[in-house]
Parts: sequence; structure tokens; C-alpha cells
Amino acid sequence: MKAQGPASPSKDLCTIEDKGTTHQTQIQTIFSYLHDHVATASMVTDATGIPQKNITRYKRDLENAGMLWEIEKKDCKKTGCKAWYLTTNPAMAPRSQQLDLFGRVGVK
Repeated sequence: MKAQGPASPSKDLCTIEDKGTTHQTQIQTIFSYLHDHVATASMVTDATGIPQKNITRYKRDLENAGMLWEIEKKDCKKTGCKAWYLTTNPAMAPRSQQLDLFGRVGVK
């Protein structure tokens, strides 16, 4: 059986109004990078060359699609400013603090 890599953003997410192939390539690059690394937007810009304004927009799109999570807010290794560390790896996603029907915390 062939090992599968990270699931990539769906075609629906990648075809947001007239963004063309640049949008699709950039969002897939960000998704793949954040699947393998936990990083801030500034760190992703540094690693991928994608402008931070674009990363911020794609971050919102991926969050709304349930494909990106904020892990913790601490000093960025690149800027030294407080920033959210991000991931698209579901195994690293923070557990929910919402109670389930039986009063258990963090059940997905």
C-alpha cells in the first residue's frame, strides 16, 4: 500500500473567484509547508517567498475550511513579536475545550 502525503486543499477552496493558478499554487505551498512545520506567517513568508499579505488571506480561507489551526501565541523566531504558530497537520491540532453531551472535554 502506498503511503499518502497530507491531504491538499480541495478544488472548491482553490478556485475562489478569478485567482488563477497562482492562488492555487500558493495555497497548496502554504498548506504543505504548515503540514510539515509549525510556523508563524512571517516564518512561512521567509521559507516560501509568498508575500505575508497573501499568507494572511490564505490562513483565513484554510481556517474557515477547518484545515488550519493556531497552536500557540508566542514570540516569533523571525520577528521577535508575539504571533500565532500555525499548522495544517490534524495530528497537531489543539483539542477542543468544548464539552460533549456527557460533559467530557476535548472530544472530537
